[in-house]
Order: sequence, then structure tokens, then C-alpha cells
Amino acid sequence: MTLDPTFMSSVLLILVVFGGAFLAALWLALVIWAWRDIRNRARDPLAQVLAVLVVAVLNLPGVLVYLILRPVRTLEEEYQRTLEEEALLASIEDQTLCPGCERRVHDDWQVCPNCHTRLMKSCPHCEKLNELPWNICPYCGTPAVGMRKEDPEVEKVGDPN
Repeated sequence: MTLDPTFMSSVLLILVVFGGAFLAALWLALVIWAWRDIRNRARDPLAQVLAVLVVAVLNLPGVLVYLILRPVRTLEEEYQRTLEEEALLASIEDQTLCPGCERRVHDDWQVCPNCHTRLMKSCPHCEKLNELPWNICPYCGTPAVGMRKEDPEVEKVGDPN
């Protein structure tokens, strides 16, 4: 059985065309992938164009170079990370500090355990904690010790009923 040279050349031509089409599709897919990936990782248009050019010019070695040089996190991951950091900072800042020693204290403590500074006072009527400058309990309306009570007749004078 002899092989026809024209048949072999046509089979070889078909293989070269399919191989070339595959490589062209691979090249185009890598360029598109690099473009989409760098858009998710950087806002700088120059960095985006340079990353795509490296992949477009160098093909597979360009992809390796791009993978080495690209930013580690996407913009979304960076945004989430900054939100987490801000939430942590806000939770740290929300903790109250002792005015005497600047250490963290709980909201329900009456006295700082470190410097013994008075932080809160309790209402004599309902026993709920009140801040020191408050003159009246916001929970039950009882005036603080030493404060004068409002005369109920004064309210009735202004009231037309």
C-alpha cells in the first residue's frame, strides 16, 4: 500500500490549519481572560492595557508573567477586607473607656476596677444604671437624690383641664 503524496499533504494541511486555529483560539481566549481578570484586580487603565499587551505579545510566557505580577486580591476582596477592618475599628472604638485611667470598661460597670473611678450611679427607685450627669432616671422618672421634685400644682396651673 502506497501513500499518495497529495493525500499526505492535504492531511498535513488540515492538521496545520486545525492546529493554527486552536492556537489562535487559545491566544484570543488568554487575552480575553487577562483583560477580564485585570479589570477585576486594578482600576488603573494603564496597568490594564499593559497586562493585556504582555499576554497578547508573549502568549503563554506572557500569561506566566502576568500571573506573577498581577495583584493578589480582586477589587471586591479588597473592598470586603476594608469593610471588615472598619467594622473591627468601629467595635473597638464603641467600647467605653474609663475617664480616669483610659482602660476599657463595660457599659454596666458602676466603678472602674483599675482606678476605682465612679462610672455610673443606680436609680434609688428602679435600680437601673444612670450616667453620672443625669438628674432624672430615664426609666422610671425618679429625680436623682438631692434634686427637688417638680410641684404637681405647677403642671396643673398651665393645664386648662
